[in-house]
Order: sequence, then C-alpha cells, then structure tokens
Amino acid sequence: MTTLEAIYVLAAGLAAGTINGVIGSGTLITFPVLLSLGYAPVVANVTNTVGLVPGSVAAVYGYRKRLRGHWRWALGFAAFSAMGALVGSILLLELPASVFRVIVPVLIAVALVLVAFQPRISRAILERRSAAGTTPDGRALRGGVGLTGVYGGYFGAAQGVLLFALLGTALPEDLQRVNALRNLLAGTANGTAAIVFLLVADVQPLAALLIAVGATAGGLLGARIGQRLSPTALRAAVVVVGLVAIVQVLR
Repeated sequence: MTTLEAIYVLAAGLAAGTINGVIGSGTLITFPVLLSLGYAPVVANVTNTVGLVPGSVAAVYGYRKRLRGHWRWALGFAAFSAMGALVGSILLLELPASVFRVIVPVLIAVALVLVAFQPRISRAILERRSAAGTTPDGRALRGGVGLTGVYGGYFGAAQGVLLFALLGTALPEDLQRVNALRNLLAGTANGTAAIVFLLVADVQPLAALLIAVGATAGGLLGARIGQRLSPTALRAAVVVVGLVAIVQVLR
C-alpha cells in the first residue's frame, strides 16, 4: 500500500466512523474504497468489519449519557444482536454473495418507510396499547434485534437504518436514546463478527488498522453531531443514508 493509498483509507475510516456515530452505514464508504484498492469482496468486507469496531466503541462512549440508568436493559438487547451477528458472520463465509444481494435493498426500503412514518406509526401503536392495556412485545423486539444482527454480521451496510426503524417504532423512547441504543447494538454486531473474522478469515492488518484509527476519531465526532440533531433532522439523515445504501447495493 502506497502512502497516498494509506491516506485514502484513513480518510475513509474517518468519514465512516462519523456517519456510523450519527446513524450508521459507514460501510458504504470504506467497503468501496477497499474494493477500489484491489481487495477481493470478502476480504474487503471482513477487513472493513474489523477496522470499524473501534469507531463503534467510540460512538457508544460518546452516547453513554443517553443510556445512563438503562444499561441492563440495553445490554439485554445487545446479547441478541451478538447472537445474530455470529450467525451472519458464518453465513458470509459460507454462502454466495448473491443470496443477500436480492434481500438487502428490500430490507432497507422497508426500513426507510418505517423511519419516514415513524411518528405516525408509533402514535397508532401507543394508542392501541393504551386502549388494550398492553405493553410492547419484548420477545418480538428481541427477535427483530437478533435478525438485524444476522444482517450486520453478514454485511452491515444500513444496519443502523434497520435498527433505527425497528427501535424507533417499537420503543416508547425519545429518538436520541433510540440512537444511543442503535449505536450499541450495531457496535455489538460489528464486534462479534470481527472476532469471528480475526479467527478464521483473511483480514488485511494494515488496512484494518488505518480504518480503525480514522473510525475512532469519526465515532466521537459523529456522536457529538448526532446528539445535536433534532428528531426531524435525524429522521431525514436516516432516509438519505438509506437511499444511498439502496443505490450502492444495486450497482
């Protein structure tokens, strides 16, 4: 890797970490960059996953105050995200890439609809729960978190969009706490998959290190930016990133 290429990867890691801190989908930056440098798709994917882990840790740290008093609750969801990511990472190493190429755009599109209409959907759900005297179905939500973990372990681009849509619709929490939980769950999936890849896959250490350095700074920056956005601006950012994700996946 030349010096110019190293700077290119480092800058991509910074941008990806920032986007991940705000809403996720930083993989849409770093993954194509690694492909452009000649890495094979699976090698680029596993290297990217490992490199982005420190950025996820930094973003969770930046959002830590939003989860104060809720860590036991949040870590319960994280366990399901980790289990899903373990399955997803194994699928990445065993299945052809074409399998998820058809499914991914559909998942992202559904997530964008949920995000765009989240206030209306949440209001309707709360009204029905209030009328029926019921509470959120924790089992269904944990199952959904586990499925997003499978996706995150397999590829991860727009996992943040899927999580934001799922959590924002199902939980009676403000969007900043939802985003803090989203960072934790996406980071958990990323970290779990990274452990698997470090043990059994072909990770390129220099590229992963450069992404990690950039993503760490970006994660802290993204957490600060994300917490300053209004709910409307945050929702708009999710939709824009999700649309870009669909375009990238369909190429």
